[in-house]
Amino acid sequence: MHDHDRRRLLFGVALLASAHPLPAAAQSSLPQPAEPTKAAFLERARVLRDESARAGDQPYGAVVVRDGVIVGEGRSLVVRDSDPTAHSELLAVRDAARRLKTRDLSDCDVYSTATPCPMCQAALYWGRVRRVYTESMPDGVAPRLGC
Repeated sequence: MHDHDRRRLLFGVALLASAHPLPAAAQSSLPQPAEPTKAAFLERARVLRDESARAGDQPYGAVVVRDGVIVGEGRSLVVRDSDPTAHSELLAVRDAARRLKTRDLSDCDVYSTATPCPMCQAALYWGRVRRVYTESMPDGVAPRLGC
């Protein structure tokens, strides 16, 4: 990518972010990719997946993105917490909702290392997440209820 294209992309992201400013809690402490691309967000989910596996948990990771900024993330904590609901997508949605101080994530997308299970699909649906992206769903799909 040429420097002028990168500046144009970053300027566009800055305009979007200024239209919907993020609360300070959402802006701080989460690693952000150098460029806000689908590939970069999936790579961050993979990093979380690998951290989970190294910790002895199930290998899953997910991030929630709003206006090109990661606003929530999660890695599987099912084994560590003895919690069958501690899936990466659920934890990422909870993290984003807490940081954004809203349960309405209709302007957010989720990037996950795996196709969400029915429980996670329901959580994404009820959180009104716009689209879910995985390696097997690179164009993204809207969350839905049911199997």
